[in-house]
Amino acid sequence: MNSKVDWFFNKDTEWQKEYKKLRAIVLDCGLTEELKWGVPCYTYKNANVVLIHGFNEYCALLFHKGVLLKDEEGILIQQTENVQSARQIRFTNVKEITEMEATLKAYIYEAIEVEKAGLKVEMKKTSEFNMPEEFRKALDEKAGLKDAFEALTPGRQRGYLLHFSQPKQSKTRVSRIEKCMPHIFEGKGLNDQ
Repeated sequence: MNSKVDWFFNKDTEWQKEYKKLRAIVLDCGLTEELKWGVPCYTYKNANVVLIHGFNEYCALLFHKGVLLKDEEGILIQQTENVQSARQIRFTNVKEITEMEATLKAYIYEAIEVEKAGLKVEMKKTSEFNMPEEFRKALDEKAGLKDAFEALTPGRQRGYLLHFSQPKQSKTRVSRIEKCMPHIFEGKGLNDQ
């Protein structure tokens, strides 16, 4: 146990019992406990394997390379359509976790083997993401925007493309593009300050 993570398990939340049970299971598998992204993250030789997090309707174990697991029980969930690598196992009560303990350990051990083997997730290239017509037009018309966008890291490019593609209405897409252009010119990502 890492004392820097204790606050997460001691905070007042509806998932407190579930979090503590998940922590005991994961630590029993020999992983190192760290605090990343404000949640407990468990690593094998500094590689992220699994984390514990919660939402309004459920708490979950998130496997960073879950897409590479066999998922023989059919319990892994892709959080959203744009998540390429991670997969979750969701819970709504501690009884579910207790009943699944052996299965959870098997999935965790498989995830550790994925890291030991050095397996990598083949991520989609930026060119495979949808580019809204409004942004394509802005790249053609706004001097320097195309060069600035292409100078961004692939992750930052994907972040913008997803952000620009989400709205259903063209005027909302245009508004987002206009608001983000100064950040693109500064070489910043969508969430950079």
